[in-house]
Amino acid sequence: MVDKPKVGLGEEIVGPRSPASAKSGADCGSPAHVVYLTETFYISSKKNTVFEVRLTDKGLSLKKQSNGSTKEQTIPLKDIIGCRCLRSKRKTKGSSACACTSISGTAQLKVVEENSGEQDESDVSAYLYIYAYILKRNRRGGFRERTTITLRFRSFDKYEDNNKEAQKWRAAVKYLVAGESVVRPVYHAKDSRKMLVILNPKSGSGKAREMFQQRVAPVLAEAEISYDLHITKKPNWAREFVRNRDIYLWRGIVVVGGDGIFYEALNGLFEREDWQTAVEELAIGIIPCGSGNGLAKTIAYLYDEPFETKPILASALTVVKGKHSMLDIVRVETRSHIMFSFLSVGWGLISDIDIESERLRAIGGQRFTLWSVHRLISLRTYQGKVSYIPALVNPSHPYHRSNSLPRDGGGGGGHGGLGGAAGIGLKHSISYNTTLDCHDCRTADEENCDACDTNFSDVLSLETGSNLETFRPRIDSWYSATSRKSTYFSTQDSIYESDRASNEGTTVGTNQMYGPPSRLPALTAPVPDTWKSLAGEFVMVHAAYQTHLSTDCFFAPLSKLNDGIIWLLIIKAGASRAQLLSFMLGLGTGTHMPTQENEYIQMVPVTAFRIEPVGTTGHMTVDGEDVEYGPIQAEIFPSLARVMVPK
Repeated sequence: MVDKPKVGLGEEIVGPRSPASAKSGADCGSPAHVVYLTETFYISSKKNTVFEVRLTDKGLSLKKQSNGSTKEQTIPLKDIIGCRCLRSKRKTKGSSACACTSISGTAQLKVVEENSGEQDESDVSAYLYIYAYILKRNRRGGFRERTTITLRFRSFDKYEDNNKEAQKWRAAVKYLVAGESVVRPVYHAKDSRKMLVILNPKSGSGKAREMFQQRVAPVLAEAEISYDLHITKKPNWAREFVRNRDIYLWRGIVVVGGDGIFYEALNGLFEREDWQTAVEELAIGIIPCGSGNGLAKTIAYLYDEPFETKPILASALTVVKGKHSMLDIVRVETRSHIMFSFLSVGWGLISDIDIESERLRAIGGQRFTLWSVHRLISLRTYQGKVSYIPALVNPSHPYHRSNSLPRDGGGGGGHGGLGGAAGIGLKHSISYNTTLDCHDCRTADEENCDACDTNFSDVLSLETGSNLETFRPRIDSWYSATSRKSTYFSTQDSIYESDRASNEGTTVGTNQMYGPPSRLPALTAPVPDTWKSLAGEFVMVHAAYQTHLSTDCFFAPLSKLNDGIIWLLIIKAGASRAQLLSFMLGLGTGTHMPTQENEYIQMVPVTAFRIEPVGTTGHMTVDGEDVEYGPIQAEIFPSLARVMVPK
């Protein structure tokens, strides 16, 4: 196919050109971009105002020319999650007016699927809805603003011709968003399999199901991601499901809940005989609805994604991107069990707070704060021995000369919701994506409300066409809006619950654990002389391999998803309560480690460790779950699993 300088009406989509041929006259002084599609839009309500819309390798560019002045806005491809072609809806008689109809140009636009039976046959226009979540930076980090770009194609006298043009744009957008070459006129998803969604309805505040339907399902609909939804029925239900089902029917696993359900799904994979194929082919994503949400926060932090204001939205956008990263997994062995961990192993203070504060769950996140104060007042120490294999670090690494962490900034707080190492002095706030709420329509006709919006950046009336003298006046529209019907209620997702796969009646505990074999000595054998060991009394020992143990606990600022390092925190008996208080308060910002070497508090990068407590009283946790008290050892397997990430 011969490359053309521009692609207009009736022309085929062409592949990338050389940088020199990609420049347009208006961009002579700017970096070259590959231009795939270009169209001119005119505003019927304003004279001498023209929009040039271009689809490039960078995104969707909208250049506004009005009265001699030019303004340009580009929606980056990385912020676009999907697009759909729709038709205008047939008007109903006697429908009451919506309170939002005062917003010019939007109340009249109601769209439906092409073959819904409700389309307006008299309107030959084809509408292309493009859904984007634009990153807005501010002093607090930023947020993502939902934007709907609507292009109305009405250049021809037949709907079929207008729809052909809209479908051409849709195909190009979908290919570019997916990172594919724009070479075919019709878009087909690379993987037609659905996504497996496993939801724990009791996680966090017990509203995970409501959160998913209201805040995640609309995003999946916009990205045209079909899925099967399964609701857990009991503890370890997700683990049993993943272990026993033909999980290759799905292209990925998304768990909705806290870190506990991710732990279940992960260990379910390693209890399969085909675990190697399973962990290689299936990435796991997480939608945070629990108390801790350490992994979800870690992913957002490492990829510089806004999280605090709308954590569910941030994670939903991560799922729809279809990207993944390798994830280090730690094999943990106790006297009677083998398990695979993605977050942390703990003994002592933080584990005590995490487990013992369960009795105060009714008061929410403040339980961690109260129990932290209680544990500081009645401080416990534990007799035992800690052994480890130091990790090989680069001489320029901050740990090469010091065991203390650099005082990096950051956000965070406590395991399982342990804000500031157990929650002292932390504020626990929950923010949700409420852009689907239509407060103005509660006293009006909600069924016919399509004009609801939370962030209107502009409302324009535009129309396509290649010859103004040939075609009637243009009235296409481009606007930034949040439309309830077009983005949620008129979209049919594949959502169902399978009670047949509930596995009720089965038990967990004696299942065969597969996964990679250990490279360490048996737990009953002494550690080699090459290991380093510390014996005595300890306040706590906590090993982590993610930056955050929870949303508010910035535990290991230098950690990466796949760096092959376990960060082993050791606090020996003798540390004063003032030192411990300072340490716990600093966990919220990652400033918990002393700025100079400290004989009582140290953080060591290791690849394996063993904890051998003396006595039978205390708590040991793996990913926040209470495990049997006694000897425990762990080793890291770099890049063993896959986790969904934003980019």
